[in-house]
Amino acid sequence: MPGENEEQNAKQLAAVRVAINEVDEQIVSLIARRERLVRRAGALKRDDESVRAPARVEQVITNVRGYAERLGVDPTVVEHTYRAMISAFIDYELKVRRGH
Repeated sequence: MPGENEEQNAKQLAAVRVAINEVDEQIVSLIARRERLVRRAGALKRDDESVRAPARVEQVITNVRGYAERLGVDPTVVEHTYRAMISAFIDYELKVRRGH
């Protein structure tokens, strides 16, 4: 019966979405922790160039790609996610340094 299968799929999709929402909450909590650490690190940096720190960015990317590979996660997705997050944190840290 196609209707029964569709109903089961809808229930499974709803359950998956609930689980995704729970993961998103955990991720945001970790981003909040990362932000606190970025603020602390930013207070220790001497200038805008040390905030941008391209060598450190690449080190982080190498690290997270390795973590992804070990966990069987697509390293390209992780890299793109991290590059976006790092860019946002650099902008944030520069804004905080400038007192905005």
